[in-house]
Amino acid sequence: MTQKNLNTPINQVDVLCIDDDEIVLRSLTRLLEVNNLSVIACDNPQNALTLFKNHEFGLIISDMRMPSMNGAEFLEKVRGLAPDTQRILLTGFADIETTLAAVNQGQIHGYIQKPWQNDLLLRSIKNSLEKFSLKKQNKNLEEQVKTQNQELLELNNTLEQRVEKRTKQIKQVLKQLEDANEREKHEHKSTVELLYNFINANPYLDGNKAQNIANTCTQIALYLNLSKKSIELAPMAGYLAQIGLLAMDPELYRKPVSRLSEQQRKIFYTHPSTAQLMLMPAVHLHDVSDAIYHQFERYNGNGLPKGLVGNDIPIGAMVLSLARDYWEAFELSNSTTDKERHLDALQNVKLYSGTFYHPKIVRALEASHGKLNEKISSAGSVLICSAAELKEGMVLGHALHNYNGIMLLSKGHVFSCKSIEKLQQLECKKPTPFRIMVKSAK
Repeated sequence: MTQKNLNTPINQVDVLCIDDDEIVLRSLTRLLEVNNLSVIACDNPQNALTLFKNHEFGLIISDMRMPSMNGAEFLEKVRGLAPDTQRILLTGFADIETTLAAVNQGQIHGYIQKPWQNDLLLRSIKNSLEKFSLKKQNKNLEEQVKTQNQELLELNNTLEQRVEKRTKQIKQVLKQLEDANEREKHEHKSTVELLYNFINANPYLDGNKAQNIANTCTQIALYLNLSKKSIELAPMAGYLAQIGLLAMDPELYRKPVSRLSEQQRKIFYTHPSTAQLMLMPAVHLHDVSDAIYHQFERYNGNGLPKGLVGNDIPIGAMVLSLARDYWEAFELSNSTTDKERHLDALQNVKLYSGTFYHPKIVRALEASHGKLNEKISSAGSVLICSAAELKEGMVLGHALHNYNGIMLLSKGHVFSCKSIEKLQQLECKKPTPFRIMVKSAK
């Protein structure tokens, strides 16, 4: 047996030549090596079959007539071991029977007669090796596609699981945010109502005026199409605009500012700073506190306390400033009817559009002017009743105040046995029964 190198590493692609004639093997080996092809030569087909354990052959060139095993039988066994390996039969006999046997048994890819023409043999060898290479590439690509499809399937399954899990997490977070938002709204409302009661309890401060300012702030915010949060906070600033006065001498606010001395006016205009300090623990009212603190800023920059100009002034402060001055002008009007007093107040603030007030906010006030004296309507059927007529489950349609203007219950309160009992006790001390607007029981 003659061979080039039986220790060639696994996966090295070679051409395997099988022939019992040593001269033929030498001729084939020399021809292939001269043409830079790797070749292994073997003179025994049985020994050649063992080479497939450690080698990958791209092409087998086998003689037909061999003593222990003919070419057709050998190539048939090769096809079982390496079906993609190309197979060429080399025969010195031109009879049809041997060729047919090789085609049927070994399913050869070509045959060449001895003596061969080098050009023809080399062309057949190179074509066969190219076919083997293409088959191998195609097989590798199929495996790669199969692997990638499997990975994609697993990825899709994992992605679906992740999306489902993430969707549940997002829903949970949104629910938590909704709950937190509701708690925040309740905290806003409760704090404002509590502080508003302090204003109403002071005999020198007008709770009705605070409520009017609050309603006007709401109307302006709605016409300006501010954010939902800004619209919710706008009336709170109106309700609490005077809260800082509670820490001051009543002499500073029991009469109009125009009648105060210069020193008293300086002290009076510090009440927004006092309000800011009072509201500091209520972190959830930061925007409200900011609006109150800057309520005396002017659009042209000649205001207090920072002298802010134009849009540098918080929008809540600009809305509050206009609403407050509108109702102060309303109180100072000498007209005899409320309608005329409203018109006087509007004309007064319009004179300062672009100097004291943002023109856009003045236009919003003018657009909402017709609603300033309207009461807020309630949805659904309502009933006016006394405390003695209340029943559990009834819903309060409007906030309930005592004769001093102090808020007793907020709008939306669901009456319980305990709250009804307390109202009935208070009603016994009043000269006239409460007029309570309620909606149907839930």
